[in-house]
Amino acid sequence: MKNNIIFRSLLFVLLLGTIHSCSDDFVDRKPVYNIDSENYFNSEQDYYDALIAAYDMLQSTYINVMLGEIASDNTLSGGESANDVIGIQQIDEMIHTPTNSNLRDIWNWMFAGVNRASYILEFKDKTDFEGKEQIIAEARFLRAYYHFELVKWFGPIPLKGDARFRLNDEKTIPRSPVADVYASIEADLQYAVENLNPVAPQVGRASKGAAQALLGKVYLFQEKFVDAANVLDDLISSNQYQLVANYNTIFENNNENNSESVFEVQYSDAEGAGFGCLQCSEGNVAVGFNGIRNYSGPLFDSGFSFNVPTQEAYQSYEVGDNRRDVAILNIVTFAAANNATYGTGYKHTGYFNRKYLPRKGDANIGDQNLTNPNNYRAIRYADVLLMAAEAYSRGGINDATAREYLNRVRRRAFGDNNHDISASGAALTDFILAERRYELMGEGHRFFDLVRTGKAAGTIPGFVAGKHEIFPIPIEEIQFANGNWQQNPEY
Repeated sequence: MKNNIIFRSLLFVLLLGTIHSCSDDFVDRKPVYNIDSENYFNSEQDYYDALIAAYDMLQSTYINVMLGEIASDNTLSGGESANDVIGIQQIDEMIHTPTNSNLRDIWNWMFAGVNRASYILEFKDKTDFEGKEQIIAEARFLRAYYHFELVKWFGPIPLKGDARFRLNDEKTIPRSPVADVYASIEADLQYAVENLNPVAPQVGRASKGAAQALLGKVYLFQEKFVDAANVLDDLISSNQYQLVANYNTIFENNNENNSESVFEVQYSDAEGAGFGCLQCSEGNVAVGFNGIRNYSGPLFDSGFSFNVPTQEAYQSYEVGDNRRDVAILNIVTFAAANNATYGTGYKHTGYFNRKYLPRKGDANIGDQNLTNPNNYRAIRYADVLLMAAEAYSRGGINDATAREYLNRVRRRAFGDNNHDISASGAALTDFILAERRYELMGEGHRFFDLVRTGKAAGTIPGFVAGKHEIFPIPIEEIQFANGNWQQNPEY
């Protein structure tokens, strides 16, 4: 984690050292060095190193975030041309198929995270040491995080419990029903809530609050509103987090891991990266992809002009909402005021995802577009308040509490109490769901919010009900399964 743990992939070397002496007399000698995946976890350091490896795959979720916006009505694909990263273009147009390489990346990278976390859990009883419960709880939090991403994107997925997937498992292990996947996620997060410290041992590691927030979100996705309200209220009443006073500062690089940060994916600009292994980058790849094409001017670095907000998204904000110009950069206005120049890419709208644009002053070792240090604010306290408000409202539990949580977020956005919402019932729910769009614009949540609330059809251009709620299983996985897995409907 940035500042405390240098994120790096942990290579579990599978070496079986065998040395033979060949002469008139054959001599068998014991291996000089013998460590493999089956005799690891002999010390606290081994568990800690494996935990770093499990965290490391979080950095590859940059593509989840980008596509969570592009698949929605918030942004368009962008890029240089209609053939620039064709998988992104297809998802924007809702014409993606099982051969989509970006969806294959999400499947592969999230299951790599699952396997790394499950590797720890497979050997959780091998070696005892003080504080092991914290590491096991973090591993279960991470596995829940990766499983949640997978079930959101693909629906039913294979589960293997506290064991790694191995070659040919795909031919015998079925895809578990969504309800079973959620039950597994809940169990992992409940354990994490019970065993994680309220304050994480290092910046970037999971805390009890992170587990509570994710568990509340998992309940909300299943419309378990009472459960969601209870766990999110416990988090809110802990007073562990608070809204940052100035929304303008949240997404600047010098204000990461702040009082509003419940969980952040840590990125660094201190290690180079290349297109040959984007998941290996320690930097936030999405930031360079979001960047302004051929830009020259203050504050920002240039980039590839993907993930461009629509004019409708920009204009959807109310007058006086301070979040609009933090979330979305109007390049025409900005360039004129700052003597800046820029180029236009495919589907150019005149707007850019300002929260995750590359900033000047970063080291950007190697390719600057792949090594930006902008952390991904995976769970913010504002999100927690809005999730709790939604649970109270949609569950018919308490409209007054729902309004209070909603209006806390709005008061910061407008800088006054004059824009408080007084509605009740279904109208209040609509205000809360709209508020999620304004507050979380550009943060990767919009597509899944529309799907889970039944609002995607008719809102997302090209969205087909009964098909596009989830994405296709990569064709390679269907082929490897040799008939054991069926493709998702309509794909």
